[in-house]
Amino acid sequence: MKEFYYDKLLNIKTRGKEENILFNEELFYYPYEPTSYHALEALIKHYEIDADDRIVDFGSGKGRLPLYLHHYFGVLATGIEMDSVLYKAALANKQSYAKKHGTGTGVQFYCSYAEEYEPDPLDNRFYFFNPFSVTVFKEVVQNIAQFYRFEKQTIELILYYASDEYISFLEEEASFVWKQEIRVPFVYHLDHSERFLIYRLNNSI
Repeated sequence: MKEFYYDKLLNIKTRGKEENILFNEELFYYPYEPTSYHALEALIKHYEIDADDRIVDFGSGKGRLPLYLHHYFGVLATGIEMDSVLYKAALANKQSYAKKHGTGTGVQFYCSYAEEYEPDPLDNRFYFFNPFSVTVFKEVVQNIAQFYRFEKQTIELILYYASDEYISFLEEEASFVWKQEIRVPFVYHLDHSERFLIYRLNNSI
């Protein structure tokens, strides 16, 4: 029900799962699946977000998360999507959102591989819903850590349904430390993996 309600509210079309048109066996990008609105409700209830934050969504698909967070918090949000078909759908959703709400300039989408994205100095929140293998994840996280190694701002990673490989890398190899866990209330069955994990860059503490 919430999937329909929020898509209608935002005037976008992001429901359903789709196989990515592009598939790279070496890097292994995963199929498109948007973060549920039910989970996003839990995130914004328990995680502090304000208008000064800049969100980057890796594997942004049709643009649900950037548009949702921009709508509720006025944040500047960037979506990175390597699949050109999904990228074009995100652009269409941005246009549709702007038509209804008269805004949307704070949301931008790029058709690019995540590991090729160079952060903006003001980006400070990076979102991942298992968009690719741990090999790509490591490269992206290391790029972020390297880019902000001398910065004093708080840099955080937001992981939804984080894989064991993602968690092991962050806790054993990366320069990020655990900050917060947000459980998503179950609807039909208890799933202990349905949670958000927040990690903060060490040199930002």
